[in-house]
Amino acid sequence: MSAFRAALRISRRDALRFKGRTALIMVMIGLPVLVITAVLTGAATTSLTPRDKLNSTLGMADARIITLPFRTPVEQRADGEVANQPPARRSERPWTPAEIGTLLQGRMLRWQSNVVEARFADGYDRADVFEADMRDPLTQGMRRLVEGRFATAPGEAAVSPAMIDRGVRIGDTIKVWRPDRTVRVVGVAENPNRPGAREMVALPAGLLPPQNDGNSSGWLIDTAAPVQWSDVLRLNKAGLAATSRAVIETADFDQSGPRRSERLVELGIAVVLIVTETVLLAGPAFAVGLRRRRRELAVIAAQGGSGRQLKAIVLADGLLLGGAAALLGAALGIGAGLLVESYAARRLDWMHGPADVPWGQVLGVAVLGVVSGLTAAVVPAIQASRQSPVQVLAGRAAVDTRGRAGRPVLGIVLVVLGVAAGVWAVRRDALAVVVAAMVVGFGLVALMPWLVQATGRLAGRLPLPLRLSVRDASRHRVRTASASAAVMAATAVAVALGITANSSFIQQEANRDSFLPLNTTMIQAAPTAVDDQGWAKLKEVVQAKLPGVSLVSGLQATDAQGRPMTLSLSWRQDCTLDCRQPGDRFYPMPVGDERLLAFLQKRRDPQAAAALAAGKAVAFGPDLVRDGVVTLDAYRWDEEANKEIKELRVPAVASNGADPSQVGVVIPESALRQAGLKAKERVLYADHVVPDDQRLTTELRTVVGDHVFARVQESTEKDRFRVLLILLGAALVLVLGGTFAATGLAAADMRRDLDTLTAVGGAPRVRRLVVAAQAAYIAGLGALVGLVAGVASGVALTWPTTRSGFLGSGDVIYALPWSTTIAIPWLFLAEVVVGLPLLAALVAGLCTRTRLVPARRMA
Repeated sequence: MSAFRAALRISRRDALRFKGRTALIMVMIGLPVLVITAVLTGAATTSLTPRDKLNSTLGMADARIITLPFRTPVEQRADGEVANQPPARRSERPWTPAEIGTLLQGRMLRWQSNVVEARFADGYDRADVFEADMRDPLTQGMRRLVEGRFATAPGEAAVSPAMIDRGVRIGDTIKVWRPDRTVRVVGVAENPNRPGAREMVALPAGLLPPQNDGNSSGWLIDTAAPVQWSDVLRLNKAGLAATSRAVIETADFDQSGPRRSERLVELGIAVVLIVTETVLLAGPAFAVGLRRRRRELAVIAAQGGSGRQLKAIVLADGLLLGGAAALLGAALGIGAGLLVESYAARRLDWMHGPADVPWGQVLGVAVLGVVSGLTAAVVPAIQASRQSPVQVLAGRAAVDTRGRAGRPVLGIVLVVLGVAAGVWAVRRDALAVVVAAMVVGFGLVALMPWLVQATGRLAGRLPLPLRLSVRDASRHRVRTASASAAVMAATAVAVALGITANSSFIQQEANRDSFLPLNTTMIQAAPTAVDDQGWAKLKEVVQAKLPGVSLVSGLQATDAQGRPMTLSLSWRQDCTLDCRQPGDRFYPMPVGDERLLAFLQKRRDPQAAAALAAGKAVAFGPDLVRDGVVTLDAYRWDEEANKEIKELRVPAVASNGADPSQVGVVIPESALRQAGLKAKERVLYADHVVPDDQRLTTELRTVVGDHVFARVQESTEKDRFRVLLILLGAALVLVLGGTFAATGLAAADMRRDLDTLTAVGGAPRVRRLVVAAQAAYIAGLGALVGLVAGVASGVALTWPTTRSGFLGSGDVIYALPWSTTIAIPWLFLAEVVVGLPLLAALVAGLCTRTRLVPARRMA
């Protein structure tokens, strides 16, 4: 025990002496601990159970009774949030407190909630409304009063802090649409579990119309005894749902089953990958300490210190620095997780609960941090026990021992097993592919020393700077292999995820199946709800909202009585894989003239325009036309929810839309008249992408009513670019971090060689080129190996993540398992595999010291 204590004292003294190296190691070990701890803490605080939401849901009540549309028996979960009720004839008689009193006795307080459109300084937007008498002690804890007071009369409301952020102030009046009312702001109240929600809190029926028909309404009830599950079942039998405090406090809401097991496996894989990357990054940093301390260790060995004691000193470094980094990372991670979660909950409207730290998981992560430190110090410890005191004290540089790098049996076996497992895993799921890729990755890590040795044999054919760098890297195999393996792992993960993400986005574009071209907006109104005057006003508002944008009008089909009819492609029984039909078949097929056709094609097609003028439909896709005819369904739902369908067979010609994935049929108005239908201008098309189609819909509905909506057809290019940019940034941090750690160590080891090079007349640029070449070799070797592993893993991941191809029969769709999309992001791969190593070499060369440092003369 005294020897171990002495080793810890030596490690502590050395850590304080070389503060820069100590900080580097602690950052490499502590940063993953910090990130994982922050994620776990934030997730635990954000993931709320029904027990966590009791105060905001029930206040001080014993139960919350929820009215439903019908008076048929109800099946509900223990939390009362999900209730299933078979449809029946809606009751015209609302529930009364007296009726509920026969089922459950107690003091009741009315509540109701809904969503309205509130007018802010920048226009209308959605806002939640919660109505209850917040002065009643029964509501204590449901909303926290931040400023002012709660509503005391109809027409008053307290608003949430999120609405204050939108420019609302106490004393202001807010115009609300649906219902069309005006309320005065008298206070600020915050939902403890949704601090970012836009919400107004008013008295019952003070803002919303009375709703007692299952539209988010009911009573809070204070009972003499706790409401048990038997009481809930009695309410369910009568057609009511209930949330009981006693039931929730005793229910078990823990998740179980296959999905939970999969999440545990996913978490385990993430932890293993992060710990492995930490070990590979921190290993060279520990080797830096060994190089700087080898004279000190040699003196200890010369005075009788054994190899085991030398090994203990280096392992004490791993234990001390790993433990300190893990504790600091865990503490900072908890604080960062709570801080980020609190900010995100306010800004992004996330669920938010009391601070929750999963101590068991955090302790496990901290232990993994300590294990990472010890593991990273193992190889340097073995080297320390094997170094020759005579060589070190004589001033001769030590090199890595030859041996196992020339016999890469373990690495080859792991790679072969991983490839075989990957071939099997593509038939399973993405998780199995990831596990197989991990086996391949560990095999490549084991192969890296052999690859360093093999590439070192090519040094004689290289220019002088590269020759010196590659030979030095080959001599110090362990240091180089560890850093290159870290670069390889980061590159492989980035490449695999890049290929998978890019393939998924490309598949989404290919399977888009919409009649609208990309980057366009469609605005539609119901003919029965918007008359000609309202439509003219709507067009003026749209033109004002989209200044300078050219609008193209379209028609909406109606029956002889003017009721709207929806036109869609008929789903035929003989549909094959080549028969593509739009996934948005609930949107009407476009009806219009040559101008609309040119808009949808984004060009003029004289033949298609002539056919449309002659009364023929124009189909985007030859498979939609059979024997010169396209078959359409014109349908509407009657008041009894019955679907009235009329089949239309319209002469058609085939053409192409503006996008390869565009599909649909442009129908002339004359074809509708021949089928006994009519048409009204109730659709607008714009070659423009509005920032928020929901906001535009709300603005238009305040002008002409509910029956209007805006829809944007936008490309996923921005999302694809954003994902690839994030992956590139993560790879940049890891590649540069691993490369600079190893390059700094290499520069320290090569200092005498570099000084000799300068002494014999070598220019400063040669010294920079040598260090830059060292960085390029380390990062380049890791990036090339990572490219091979990443491409193989990414292609394998495309099978379980982008399986596509559909075979339709009526309303049933079957997925074919072997049709997949593989899209390689070549520019992204070039940036990762070529750009990052070149950037590492450039930065390393620019940061190299060119001043000659005199060395002490050794006897």
